[in-house]
Amino acid sequence: MPLKAKTKNISIVLYKPKYAGNIGSVARAAKNMGITGIVVVGSKEFDREEMEQRSTHLAADVLDRIVYEPSIEEALGGFNYIVGTTARLGRARGPFVTPRAAAQNVASLSQNNKIALLFGPEDTGLANEQLRLCHSVVTIPTSREFTSLNLSQAAMILCYEIFVALPSAAGAAEVSPKLALSSETEGMYRQIKDLLSEIGFLNPENPEYWMLDLRRFFARSGLLSREVKIIRGICRQIEWYSRHKRT
Repeated sequence: MPLKAKTKNISIVLYKPKYAGNIGSVARAAKNMGITGIVVVGSKEFDREEMEQRSTHLAADVLDRIVYEPSIEEALGGFNYIVGTTARLGRARGPFVTPRAAAQNVASLSQNNKIALLFGPEDTGLANEQLRLCHSVVTIPTSREFTSLNLSQAAMILCYEIFVALPSAAGAAEVSPKLALSSETEGMYRQIKDLLSEIGFLNPENPEYWMLDLRRFFARSGLLSREVKIIRGICRQIEWYSRHKRT
């Protein structure tokens, strides 16, 4: 199976980037590694000429294909597996994997699933609110003396590792499951959160923090669409029973 057929399921999602030139640089890095899908989240309009200056004419087709979405939920809704990126550590932001480890997983899953590589704004990166939408989170090891990487550098490192890992995953199409879409799992998480809040299981002051371990558990499980529907059906039945039991 040619690399082009494998990379067509992988897209870079840029959450609220600040500079047109950086989008162009990311487009160039992605094209070098055979990835041509880019999604930009946010309503800001970017200067095409500035993007082209940094992407070069060889990546103009990548710029032509850029999809603009107003919200991160809409941008990620059609993906089956989402890899977040961050330089800032913390329990509520992980668990963390290296680019190489993430690439091995992406290379296998991309045979049958749409993969999003999510990058945050150049100045702040992804916040916890965006990272909780991810199935795994990549942090790139750097020197202690200088930990900063610009957006295109980070994108290039991750795309390169995926490019190198793809050939060895050529036979994974038969064993790689088709996972549920992000829009399906996010609907499930909202339903679980509402149910657990209603029965007093979640701390009302910070329910998302307490939901984090459940998100991590289900992300490790790799839920299929049918399994998401079963879990949502169980939630509906518990909710029905709870309400009728009280009456």
